[in-house]
Amino acid sequence: MNKQDLEERLIDFAANIILFTDYVQKSFAGNHLSGQIIRSSTSPALNYGEAQSAESKRDFIHKMGVCLKELRETLNCLKIIERAKLSSSEELKDKLKKEANELISIFVASIKTAKNNNDNKN
Repeated sequence: MNKQDLEERLIDFAANIILFTDYVQKSFAGNHLSGQIIRSSTSPALNYGEAQSAESKRDFIHKMGVCLKELRETLNCLKIIERAKLSSSEELKDKLKKEANELISIFVASIKTAKNNNDNKN
């Protein structure tokens, strides 16, 4: 997967999370989690763009780590919404959980590779 494909995938993921929030119950908890999941799911797309302009390998690894952290937060929000039965769209929630897991795996591997490449140059 090239950089542009991953960036588009992150943008699509964020947009789909935003659309998903229409299916989250309008309650104190639902509204709180909807706001939180929108913030955490849009962050990786924005930070990935920043990582592409990183000033150093160390900066790149840090920014990729921020993306990973936010993706994990998004997955946890999806799990909370699921367990609290706050969503009326199980199918979309399951699709988003699958995509979050796949994106997490991509970022874990990318960070590991970047760290190995950085360590080998020292």
